[in-house]
Amino acid sequence: MKPYVVIGAGPMGLCTVRRLAEKGINVLGLEAHSDVGGLWDIDSPTSTMYDSAHLISSKRMTEFEDFPMREDVATYPRHDQLKRYFQDYATHFDLYKHYKFNCWVERVEPLNGEWRVIYRCDERQYEVIAAGVLLANGTLHEPMQAQFKGQFDGEQMHSSSYRSADVFADKRVLIIGCGNSGCDIAVDAVHRAKHVDMVVRRGYYFLPKFVAGKPTDTLGGKLRLPNWLKQRIDGTLVRLISGKPSSYGLPDPDYKMYESHPVINSLFLHHIGHGDITVRPSISSLTAEGADFSDGTKGHYDLILHATGYKLHYPFIDRLHLNWKGDAPQLYLNVFNPLHPNLFVMGMVEAAGLGWQGRDEQAKLVAHVVHLQQTAPRTAEAFFSRVKAKSGQRIDGGMHYLPLERMAYYVHKADYLSALSTEMHELATST
Repeated sequence: MKPYVVIGAGPMGLCTVRRLAEKGINVLGLEAHSDVGGLWDIDSPTSTMYDSAHLISSKRMTEFEDFPMREDVATYPRHDQLKRYFQDYATHFDLYKHYKFNCWVERVEPLNGEWRVIYRCDERQYEVIAAGVLLANGTLHEPMQAQFKGQFDGEQMHSSSYRSADVFADKRVLIIGCGNSGCDIAVDAVHRAKHVDMVVRRGYYFLPKFVAGKPTDTLGGKLRLPNWLKQRIDGTLVRLISGKPSSYGLPDPDYKMYESHPVINSLFLHHIGHGDITVRPSISSLTAEGADFSDGTKGHYDLILHATGYKLHYPFIDRLHLNWKGDAPQLYLNVFNPLHPNLFVMGMVEAAGLGWQGRDEQAKLVAHVVHLQQTAPRTAEAFFSRVKAKSGQRIDGGMHYLPLERMAYYVHKADYLSALSTEMHELATST
């Protein structure tokens, strides 16, 4: 039987291969690097990790439920601990045997209801005809580049190329962007740079990693509150814990809690409060020596680092096959394709607190659907009728997410997990 091809060996790819194999489905994994780990293997050619990178969610809220991290692993693990975790996961569930490593996928194209997958291993090109394809190559690889008027004559780089704080040694540094990576890198820079400025164009909610000695993301009550009420209560708690951003010279958010991803960092506000980081408004234009800002001030820099995030990138397949509209593919549950019932986008989902277990729930449902396609095709066809009807629906829990490219595939965790569970239950009871 022709294989289902899974592209990628990060956490999403690994649990996808596992769940397909558990259903007895012939699966072939293709990975560009020499080992598993994906983004979390800093030596992978597709990784955008940096030396100081740690999880921004705690290990117990992020791990696979049936494969917990060891007790000696830090509460917020560093990238090398996570690489080992995924190696252990792949070994425990015997996943290595399904993978070919050092294999770059060059092209995925439809062929008479199946898929031709062209890939390159060790300078040789190969081709496999696949019964289906599952894209699990990640969402944090392709840099989103900001464009500005003017020209800067000094050094510029994107955070995707950042590895070590050594690059900041004795330099005047401007960091553009205040997401989690940008704040991490700014904290790195203060220890090596002459001075650090940071462009912050919009407001953010800032949370420390620990409150009263416990990981912040473990403090929610067991009782599920209505989404609007949780927004209000948690927004108030954040202000009590961290204060208003404007107290630090930062813009206050003009949106409600959870309508964009919060910044989880215990040191960023500390360094602003100590004058180690100077907040700047938006850039009006670059200059040969630095930048002019919207408030009329100027800055001179040796290095400008763009921490401006990433965009979805599936370079080996035409967008038209992904039902791409606007900033992201329009897929049911962010996975199921109304155009191709055997083409799945795995892990194109972000939500506060979703963790890898949430992605594993996604993989379980996909594996079940693929199994039904082979054993109960009428049930699978009925499911894909729902896919076609619902592919434009977003599971946002009533949240008004900011209209940003990086938020285009954001979902509400509880509602998303409930939708996955409902579909699994309906499929189980209809066969």
